[in-house]
Amino acid sequence: MKKIMNGPEKIVDQMLQGFAFARADKVGYDPLHRVLYQKTFDPKSVPIISGGGSGHEPGHLGYVGEGMLAAAVHGDVFVPPSAQQVLAAIRQMDQGKGVLLIIKNFVADLATFLSAEVQARAEGRDVAHVIVNDDVSVESDASFEKRRRGVAGAVLVHKIIGAAAKEGYSLEALQEIGEQVVKNLATLGVALTHADLPERREPQFLLEEGEVYFGVGIHGEQGYRKEKLVSSELLAVELVNKLKSLYRWDKNDQYAVLINGLGGTPLIEQYVFANDVRRLLAIENLHVSFVKVGTQLTSLNMKGISLTMLKICDEQWVKWLYAPVDVAHWA
Repeated sequence: MKKIMNGPEKIVDQMLQGFAFARADKVGYDPLHRVLYQKTFDPKSVPIISGGGSGHEPGHLGYVGEGMLAAAVHGDVFVPPSAQQVLAAIRQMDQGKGVLLIIKNFVADLATFLSAEVQARAEGRDVAHVIVNDDVSVESDASFEKRRRGVAGAVLVHKIIGAAAKEGYSLEALQEIGEQVVKNLATLGVALTHADLPERREPQFLLEEGEVYFGVGIHGEQGYRKEKLVSSELLAVELVNKLKSLYRWDKNDQYAVLINGLGGTPLIEQYVFANDVRRLLAIENLHVSFVKVGTQLTSLNMKGISLTMLKICDEQWVKWLYAPVDVAHWA
């Protein structure tokens, strides 16, 4: 597939420079470490830092700003940043209140972010972390083992913790809020195509004409079942029923819902899917107190969709989900 780029080796740096140009009034850029950061961060707040491999836009750069992330660190496409990059972001944003890292649950991401945390602590900095592991797809239809990768639910974690940080919550309190949110957070996705990487690598998986793949990860990791695409409604039935078996919800339980396009899915299809989810959750008599539909955390141009549900255990979470922000890609 043709791409608007000047070569795969330049695509990440030039993307970050373009974003910094577009948000120059709000966002600063450290090109050496690929860190985008708030220019006017409130020193009375605990800075929230996240990041990972590029190719998931608008994650993570689109959430840098007041009310969400203080900084985001970017690696190559589908490759996390180095520990030194993350450490540079910690040093950049540490104002003496501590720093909270939000890490998606992938082996490589954990290694670099946690190594940076150890190094920062050795410098006398107060650093804590929250690990997002919302992907509850199973290894196979015959297995109950959950994959627990960090996927689109991370955006809701950014939103809730970012709003709480703006209100002045301590590092310890923010970490506890984040851990409670993650415990009640689950995501399932389905892919209609693989992502087309800039380096023209081999496809991460193959699909027959008209076939979909349930449970695929945001880097193209294998899913749990392939089948023919019949309708949006049947996709929604699969994902909602899987989440129902996990949550074992009762009537009138309260949930927040995130419907996320994986990069190549137009909004017309996302809203059709949202309507199918709406009808299914109404049948279940659930109270949906927050809904977000849009392209929030992608796998480059993969055509597909994910459904995230957060069981609301604290009314503050709803308030923080609705709290205003000043970032590029939360609308």
